[in-house]
Amino acid sequence: MDVFYLIFQQTMMVAMAILVVALGGMFSERSGVVNIALDGIMIIGAFCGMFFIKMMQSAGSTMNPQIMLLCAMLVAAVAGLIYSMLLAFASVHMKADQTIGGTALNMIAPALCIFTARTFLGAKNIEITQNFFIRDGDLWLSKIPVIGDLFFSNTYITIYVGIAIWAVVLFVLYKTKFGLRLRACGEHPQAADSVGINVYRMRYIGVGLSGVLAGIGGLMFVLTTVGSFGGTVNGYGFLAVAVLIFGQWKPVGILFAAIFFALMGQIGSFYPTIPFLADLPIPGDVYRMLPYVATLVVLAFTSKKSRAPKAVGVPYDKGKR
Repeated sequence: MDVFYLIFQQTMMVAMAILVVALGGMFSERSGVVNIALDGIMIIGAFCGMFFIKMMQSAGSTMNPQIMLLCAMLVAAVAGLIYSMLLAFASVHMKADQTIGGTALNMIAPALCIFTARTFLGAKNIEITQNFFIRDGDLWLSKIPVIGDLFFSNTYITIYVGIAIWAVVLFVLYKTKFGLRLRACGEHPQAADSVGINVYRMRYIGVGLSGVLAGIGGLMFVLTTVGSFGGTVNGYGFLAVAVLIFGQWKPVGILFAAIFFALMGQIGSFYPTIPFLADLPIPGDVYRMLPYVATLVVLAFTSKKSRAPKAVGVPYDKGKR
């Protein structure tokens, strides 16, 4: 039973990070801009958030750990927003190829972060000593049978942040005028423009929101799974793109897809503690490949039924009808 609790908690921590990043990608693509730069934005957000924590620790800050973590998420969000504006400017204003622009940002991000870390810290890795873990008994909700052990013991506040973001995104996308206009810009930008919607502005906002959420997700992933920053997020930004496609660009589908892929990853990590898997004559490398193999298999069987926003990836020219 303890193994089940451990795998569930680890799955939720990873799933929330992937979920937040994929939701960011959804905002961008729903507005009509392909965002494969999620991996690079995650790296930038993780770096800035971890750098903020490192500086606070070096200054001897006595700030509450959970408040510090929330402040670091805010820093990561701002960093992700600023970095994503490079993609927005190239894709919306300059009408550049969105795939090439995103690829360039993915390539620049790790080099930029490592160079900055070496310049200011003398090493490419950012190690932190602060403990942000919510341990058993820290919350009174942890005393609830079963539920308390699953959600409120030995975990991170990032799980609750991820769930809150998902609920807000679901409401904004389907229950607000902004959500309707954003979806219209990704489906029929000419029609949206004809009724007075500024397509360029909506696409800037969509890409900006993707940067905010990908920056937060990058910090969530690095802090809860690695604990230090080394210039990479292990390709989970690309996994978030797969989650976005598998979830059909819809918040509910993205949630279940994120949990599925995160579970595959945790099975690959904890297979030695799962009795019936540990006894099988299968090399450990096979289990560690599970999330990536699952990505290929799922996309192979579902890609034909995928329905991306009709205008995604197509630069909008106001002068053309």
